[in-house]
Amino acid sequence: MSQQRRERRQQQHREEAQKPAPRDRKRLAIYAGIIVGVLAVAGFFYYRDQHKYDAFAQCLTDRGVKMYGAWWCPHCQEQKEKFGASFKKVPYTECGIIGDLHGQNPQCKEDGIKHYPTWQFPPTGERVERVFDMQELSDRTGCSLP
Repeated sequence: MSQQRRERRQQQHREEAQKPAPRDRKRLAIYAGIIVGVLAVAGFFYYRDQHKYDAFAQCLTDRGVKMYGAWWCPHCQEQKEKFGASFKKVPYTECGIIGDLHGQNPQCKEDGIKHYPTWQFPPTGERVERVFDMQELSDRTGCSLP
């Protein structure tokens, strides 16, 4: 065998040794599939947990309940956190003016809102100025919790 031929054959052997075996590719594909599956399941449960009060918040909206608050109010933040991502469905009026701790938007002035958070309950229009537990809101409105 010529020297060139031996060198080509050695080069081919080196290239083949560097390629992953088909069995290794299958194993990698299986591991990748498992990882993607685990991430999908975790994402599903995270989303479900963050949006578990969606139907409850929608019921509050349907019943005409309103919440008034201000961006700077720590009690309002506490109330929002109880709803998690579902708060976007709560009928909320922002009374604060960003950058102005003493300003109040005209709608809240017109509605006579003085303290935050303020919840307004139909049909009487009763207003309560405090943070509610979810069970208390449920009892007061008749909206069921998940």
